Amino acid sequence: MSPTHLDAAAYRTAERLLRHNRGKLVRGGDVRPRWLHDGARLWYPLDSAAGRQFVMADPADGTRAPAFDHPRLAASLAAASGTDVDPAGLPFAAIDVTDGSVEFDAWGARWRCGLDDYTCVRVGSPPARGVLDVVAPDGAHAVFREGHDIRARSLADGRHWPLTEDGTYDRDYGANPDYFMYSTILPRFGLEQLPPAAVWSPDSSRVLTHRTDQRDVRRTHLVDAVPADGAEPRLHTQRFAHPGDPRLPLAEFVVLHIASGKAVFARSEAVEMPMMSPVNRRWAWWAQDGSAVYYLAQARDMRTLSLRRMDPETGEVRTLVSETGTTRVEPAQLFTQTPMVEVLPGEREVVWYSQRDGWGHLYLYGTEKGELRGQITSGPWAVQRILHVDEARRTVYFLASGLFADDPYRRSVCRVGLDGSGFARVTDDDLDHVVTVPPGAAYFVDAASDNATPPVTTVRGWAGEVLVELERADATGLVASGWSPPERFRVTAADGRTHVHGMLYRPHGFDPARRYPVLDHPYWFPNAHRVSPSFDPGHYGYEAEALAALGFVVIAVDGRGAPGRSKEFHDASFGRLADAVGLADHAAALEELGRSRPWMDLGRVGAVGASAGGFAVVRAMLDHPHLFKVGVAEGGMHDLRYVEAGAAETYQGPFEEKGYAGVSNVDRADRLAGDLLLVHGGMDDSVSPHLTLRLVERLIAADKDFELLIVPGADHSGIGYEHYVNRRKWDFLVRHLMGVEPPRGYRLTPVPMAADAVAGLFG
Repeated sequence: MSPTHLDAAAYRTAERLLRHNRGKLVRGGDVRPRWLHDGARLWYPLDSAAGRQFVMADPADGTRAPAFDHPRLAASLAAASGTDVDPAGLPFAAIDVTDGSVEFDAWGARWRCGLDDYTCVRVGSPPARGVLDVVAPDGAHAVFREGHDIRARSLADGRHWPLTEDGTYDRDYGANPDYFMYSTILPRFGLEQLPPAAVWSPDSSRVLTHRTDQRDVRRTHLVDAVPADGAEPRLHTQRFAHPGDPRLPLAEFVVLHIASGKAVFARSEAVEMPMMSPVNRRWAWWAQDGSAVYYLAQARDMRTLSLRRMDPETGEVRTLVSETGTTRVEPAQLFTQTPMVEVLPGEREVVWYSQRDGWGHLYLYGTEKGELRGQITSGPWAVQRILHVDEARRTVYFLASGLFADDPYRRSVCRVGLDGSGFARVTDDDLDHVVTVPPGAAYFVDAASDNATPPVTTVRGWAGEVLVELERADATGLVASGWSPPERFRVTAADGRTHVHGMLYRPHGFDPARRYPVLDHPYWFPNAHRVSPSFDPGHYGYEAEALAALGFVVIAVDGRGAPGRSKEFHDASFGRLADAVGLADHAAALEELGRSRPWMDLGRVGAVGASAGGFAVVRAMLDHPHLFKVGVAEGGMHDLRYVEAGAAETYQGPFEEKGYAGVSNVDRADRLAGDLLLVHGGMDDSVSPHLTLRLVERLIAADKDFELLIVPGADHSGIGYEHYVNRRKWDFLVRHLMGVEPPRGYRLTPVPMAADAVAGLFG
């Protein structure tokens, strides 16, 4: 007799693979270096099987060792404080290392421990900084937001004073647009707002920020049905422009002098910033010597991108480089990528990223007249990040993808002369490389991995030589859970000619003689890709791994329109978001994969996704009902006419009613034929719940059956509710695709609302 309930062991394993737990199964896989002495040395925390350790490395000497004797320091600190101290769980998260001693904050005090005799003494109070402070490079001062203004704080004595005093609700300093202020979730952490969008000058004397002008921006509303304080429902209003609205949030750049309080505004028109501050996006930055501020300005139709220079003493602004194209002109294809623009010392030349020849490459411009001096890189591959420009050697180091015929996403460290000569790969393996560069760029920290190879993190010189190995990740626990590496695949798109790539996750306990239900796990928007080439599966990859543990075959596909490859491939989505990231390509991929993998049961195919992925789930069911029979759509942006203007217009183009109506699940809701669960947070201030409710109303009008879960207090990320939402999603998929009941009485453990979660919100 076939089982009627899924074994609870599958849920337990799936829960262990979720993002907040998976790190316990992979030790040494996430090295986050902190720099000492302008990058000459580095330290990092390491969560080992023995507990949290602090590790110190000196690339010049080629050494790596514990930063101190953990048991000796714990014993000395316990004796000095009168408090028990566990050497595997020291009561601090960060250290300052000086010659012969280590300092840290614990129990509201500042401590110093000499590394010769391990005598720990209290040396005062921690610096008087707040959690919302942005601290200067020299550690002497910080800036923070108070009301609608910015204040400076002395970290030595806590004294603070105003840098601006004319801020208002609609013109406040250092604020992101409401879309990116997390105003519905921060109260859960006891916070009222984010830190200011501000960046310090290299000499710590000035701060670059902006006055955020949201006058006349559309007001939208949420109803907090169950406020945390137990009060009656409360209206939550935010400024939230829709596609085609005449007014978007604006950034008026200003430099604030800490000592004098002088404010120097840019003598130029404000820059549109629909989603996120240009400071937080790293679209505005200081010159290395503090002599200038640079920022990028993009036309609203996305077809012109300009680099501007602001004099921080006079506010004078001039354009250094400008490029116009027939579709988007971008400083990078991925939303989270640092713009690939580098002004060289002396300000006579600019390294500039462009896709004008069909691929993302680097060009050299002069700044006097904005003249093109030459193309630096070329070929059927894409530059992904500028790492370092060595002007003395006239060489640029960068990450590039597409150098391997079988994988357009794998990244290698490369170098080339600024005149285009001498191209070479610095890393000579076939792994994917994630790189961190310290201040001064004397070396780089490199994490090399692929989907099956846990990362090895090393410090390398710019010739590629290994200076010191930091960590070799141990994935024993992950493999013991039943996990196996995803299979990378290449299939033919629905057009019959384009190659698209994907990843296939086999179910735990895989038996090729069995038939397994299949889940597509899409992300629809062309601002990120789903086919990670590294061992870290990425945000959505964690969920895919968990779903495989439940017993599903899971696929992820980057169809035509996804970023990270050629200009033509990415532009397949521009103005055509209804077909973005190739949902037809997903269907073609499933059918091609199924022909050679009979264990994939294409009679039981579903889809699950969040945000843009939520849109994709419903769209797949509406456009390909013969294939997609089950779906779970969480926080779906089901009607592009009502999403945030910048997100929509960047990828669909300027608002036009017919084209935008085509990117609406609402207008074709009567096509639904399968089993659908819609999930949305009631306090989602990024993708309003009314987008799901509009779809619900139309499904009801069409007399369609579906399930709906509104989580009253949840934001777009579902923070605080992940355990419940995950269980409901899993239960639905198990019932409707596997044809069995979920394990009786199983409940997931709530996700801790840890400090790392707050840090993630701050970027």
